[in-house]
Amino acid sequence: MDHEKPHEGLTPDRRAAYLDRIALPDPGAPSPEALARLQLAHLRAVPFENLSIHLGEPIVLEPGLLVDKVVTRRRGGFCYELNGAFAELLRSLGYRVSLLAGRVFDGDRPGLPYDHLALRVELDRPWLVDVGFGRFSRRPLLLDERAEQADPHGTFTVAPYGEHGELDVLMDGTPQYRLDGLTHPLRDFLPTCWWHSTSPDSPFARGTTCSLLAEDGGRITLNGRKLLRTAPDGTRSEEQLADAGALEAYRDHFGITLDRLPG
Repeated sequence: MDHEKPHEGLTPDRRAAYLDRIALPDPGAPSPEALARLQLAHLRAVPFENLSIHLGEPIVLEPGLLVDKVVTRRRGGFCYELNGAFAELLRSLGYRVSLLAGRVFDGDRPGLPYDHLALRVELDRPWLVDVGFGRFSRRPLLLDERAEQADPHGTFTVAPYGEHGELDVLMDGTPQYRLDGLTHPLRDFLPTCWWHSTSPDSPFARGTTCSLLAEDGGRITLNGRKLLRTAPDGTRSEEQLADAGALEAYRDHFGITLDRLPG
């Protein structure tokens, strides 16, 4: 299997700035434990959000620009951006990383090819790493493990599908996405990223969302002007905000400073 070379892309200063962005000291040599710390820190610091689509900002799948958006502009993104940027950090730390294409399930049917970008990281065994799917596993998952894998967010299963090496990833028995079993360059995701950014049929084009894993293991989410707080046990509270309150919520809860509301 082909992998991107380690240590490419980020300078030492840029790597340090990225680690500072996710509030994590140098994690040390590659290991499953260090990888888990990196994933959790990223989930807690960098929001899943689609604001660029509604602010008229271009989404460019170029590694340096993805890292710049997360680190310098202190923004988040959706899967192509978040996992694309995180891949650069991991490579600069010595991890062997490749990009996986997934089809997100809508009920019992998988969606478009290249609908989702996730990461494969090779250590003692292959690991699935994903910081770009909203509520998902907090820890990396073993790609070659067929037994149930316990996580603070639920029970995950990686199950073979068909005869072509595809894998279904399930959370609490519900399919989340289907991986095609291949590795891809970033450019392969351009057409579906463009579709998600521009098509009125794309869920990302229909409204704004911004969501982050809270320190207590719950989530905080701003959909439009509705602020949702989800506790670790799944209980939720909702608050409808005025325009000024929504701008404050972006700043106070997600660290995103805007001069106008998206959309």
